Amino acid sequence: MRTVAVTGGSGKLGRWVIEELIRRQYRVVSLDHKRSDSLRCPQIQVDMNDLGQVASALRGADAVIHLAAIPAPVGYPHNYIFANNVLGGFNVLEAASLLGIRRVVLGSSTSCYGFAWAEKPLSPVYLPVDEDHPHLAQEGYGLSKTLNELTAEMFHRRTGMQVVSLRFSLIAAPGEYAGLAEAARNPESFRKILWSCVDIRDAAGACVSALTAELNDGAVALNVTGDDVLSEWATERLIAEFYPETKELRAELRGREPLFSNERAKKTLGWSPVHSWRDGDG
Repeated sequence: MRTVAVTGGSGKLGRWVIEELIRRQYRVVSLDHKRSDSLRCPQIQVDMNDLGQVASALRGADAVIHLAAIPAPVGYPHNYIFANNVLGGFNVLEAASLLGIRRVVLGSSTSCYGFAWAEKPLSPVYLPVDEDHPHLAQEGYGLSKTLNELTAEMFHRRTGMQVVSLRFSLIAAPGEYAGLAEAARNPESFRKILWSCVDIRDAAGACVSALTAELNDGAVALNVTGDDVLSEWATERLIAEFYPETKELRAELRGREPLFSNERAKKTLGWSPVHSWRDGDG
């Protein structure tokens, strides 16, 4: 596997993924609806909602990292966000199956569990939240991530394609940590995302590691989060204050251990987060 297509290559995470792929000596092509002056790879402008364009642009690729999506349920009508994200994901998987591409990495989100954008109060069924936790989305963005993962499972059943869906928490880049640290002083700030954060360098590393990871199941979903909560408070205190109704604790959460379990990603990908918001902007 030498040529990797990255959809959404001009986006926040896409740019870091492309740089990491180049560093590891992959050939890379970016597929996006817009061009970027900063990318050091060939670029193809593609409407991800057009299957023909997607299939044509993916010709010659050995694998795909699909990151093109509207990244939050804001800025567009909800029906448009839902349709865009679901159809784009389907088209990438369909095109990959037609072209014989055997490995696809999908950018998913911990929003699939429903907490981040819930309009009605929602607490975890148990903690820490692992990949088996129910999906309880109350809006279309989180639901679109769930549907993309289900679509991946369908393509695996039909074709044997191997798909790794990476459920990212809040992705933070160098330069953003000062603002995050300021907000983290107020424990309410990141309550709805369970105080979860992953450094963009670690997120990019997970994407690249997912290209070659050995899978026991051909369609897997993994939480990709950091190793500590995005708060000055200890984890146990956060639970007691904000989620006292969640009584089932499936692991001892000491210090500032995260409330999304990333153990499965560590084991499957041979990956671990290196960076923390506590390190500052270096």
